[in-house]
Amino acid sequence: MPDPTSSRFLNVLAGTPSTPVPIWMMRQAGRHLPEYLELRAQAKDFLDFCYSPSMAAEATLQPIRRYDMDAAILFADILLILDAIGLDVRFEKGVGPIVETVDSESDLHRAPIEKAVQRLSPVYETVDRVRTGLSEDKALIGFCGAPWTVALYAIEGRGGTDKSTARSWAYTKPDLLKKLLALLVEASAQYLHEQVKAGADALMIFESWAEGLPSDLFQTLVIDPNAALVARLRALGVNVPIIGFPRGAATMLEAYTRQVPVNGVGLDTSIDPQHALQAVPKTMAVQGHLDPLLLIAGGEAMDARVRELLEAYKGRPHIFNLGHGVRPETPIPHVERVVELVRAGV
Repeated sequence: MPDPTSSRFLNVLAGTPSTPVPIWMMRQAGRHLPEYLELRAQAKDFLDFCYSPSMAAEATLQPIRRYDMDAAILFADILLILDAIGLDVRFEKGVGPIVETVDSESDLHRAPIEKAVQRLSPVYETVDRVRTGLSEDKALIGFCGAPWTVALYAIEGRGGTDKSTARSWAYTKPDLLKKLLALLVEASAQYLHEQVKAGADALMIFESWAEGLPSDLFQTLVIDPNAALVARLRALGVNVPIIGFPRGAATMLEAYTRQVPVNGVGLDTSIDPQHALQAVPKTMAVQGHLDPLLLIAGGEAMDARVRELLEAYKGRPHIFNLGHGVRPETPIPHVERVVELVRAGV
């Protein structure tokens, strides 16, 4: 585990601004890298890849070698937790994840949480391998999907839907939804606890499907379960910094940052920096929020936006990142250019 004083990333999460600003990118390990594609071809399927400590560790380290990012993020998937609790999860090429849906309370008891956590032991081995392979100034981020986001897949069966079935559960099956969220809070807390025990220096909670919720549902489906997850982690003795990413929070960003006791908050592409400066407490790190499509386009517009974001958060704890993940068609020189600009501080 790195000495916090040697890690810009961890210093910022402790509330201390850094020059230069630390940088990493969501999905920095993945399909835009030729070395990843070569490695991925060796696995039978995506789940096999995630459950192979040697391959997942190598994928995690690839962007550190290529870009010298300040943090590595564990290569895994937010849906591994559903696979572990006994739901059928598969990834179809060109389609994405397909998940066996939850229909009744009996579906919530297929595997005890202790067994589910044990089922994910290859992930902890990956964490251990990566932490061993990282230098002292690099941090390793463990992660999970937030309860609502993971629940959505278990209800809808896939992502990319209008989320109407899952949202309807808040009105038509509130008790079952509450039990599903509680299960995911506990399972995710134990999962993240094991990641920290294996060597993760920080954690991130991905609330990828927060967008479009009415304010009352944002409170009960996003804020309350996220706050419960953080509280449970602290009760388990987890003391590493935590980043929350309520993608699509919009006007509920301030409520999230005031009620979910995270150390940093990820911002999506829709958030205006001036809104973020008002909504996020001054001691809380902001992370984000360059548009991944602008990263693909590159050029002067990209350079200008990088400079704008660096200027906007000057003097605040700031981690440079994207508003969503690196896309497969992203040119490597554009990523290199962003890293260059951030490191130069201009």
